[in-house]
Amino acid sequence: MIGTEGRPCRIPREVSQLKTVIKYELVNYLRTRRFYILLGITVALSGLLTAVVGHYRPQSFLSSPLAFYSNWWGMGATYILILSGIFFGGDAISGEFQNKTGYFIVVNPIKRSTIYAGKWFASFIASLAIFVTFALFTIANGMYYFWLEVPYQFGLSMVFSVLYLMAILGVTFLLSSVFKSSSVSILVTAILFIFAFSLIQTLVSNLAGMEPWFMLTYGAEIIGNVLKDPYPSHIVEIPIGPNLRFTVYNATIFEGVIIMGAYFVVCAILGLLIFERRDFA
Repeated sequence: MIGTEGRPCRIPREVSQLKTVIKYELVNYLRTRRFYILLGITVALSGLLTAVVGHYRPQSFLSSPLAFYSNWWGMGATYILILSGIFFGGDAISGEFQNKTGYFIVVNPIKRSTIYAGKWFASFIASLAIFVTFALFTIANGMYYFWLEVPYQFGLSMVFSVLYLMAILGVTFLLSSVFKSSSVSILVTAILFIFAFSLIQTLVSNLAGMEPWFMLTYGAEIIGNVLKDPYPSHIVEIPIGPNLRFTVYNATIFEGVIIMGAYFVVCAILGLLIFERRDFA
């Protein structure tokens, strides 16, 4: 490329371009106020839990440090992660098609993979900020009741939560690459994570009597199960009648990590491949 003064212009390296995409995506989240909205929801949920536990002092929460973190974390952690994926990843790619802004991006000397990665990292950073906010409220309340008795299982649960967040964003970016409408991609993402995955998992395990090892929500159950002592058995049969048994499957930690990791890798790659082959008008 030739500059205005006749000297060759140096195209920024991919790392520099990646940082630029991340920066402007984060600025976009702040300008559209979606970050502040989700942050407000997170603070409100945390404040509500703080008030309810502080007023009613439920024994299920305050019997032990592990019970406290298990109940508190189980009340909202996965929902915060799902909302973060919907808010920050639901229209990350589809919005470029709908608003016709993608055309002005791809004509620049920057790879689509860099654009895709930059948007993903920006969504991950914004989601992680929301996630950390909820975690800080959890730890602050836990320290109020039990001081420094933070069970190591809570640390494991946080690690698994971050992996689940990566998997959620992998799925949302895939769907956002498939659909050219922001509203459609956001709606499909919300339906999948709030209703469809859980419904399919229940039908597969209860009606078909089959372990739902291929469901993301099944693998994500290790986030809450690791906070239980002892860790739930892989297969639990509950009698519900003279000749009827209700079978409950619980993913092992290794199995849950593999499922969430596979969803992230496969969906992220498929989303990138689709994005690189879509034409902007």
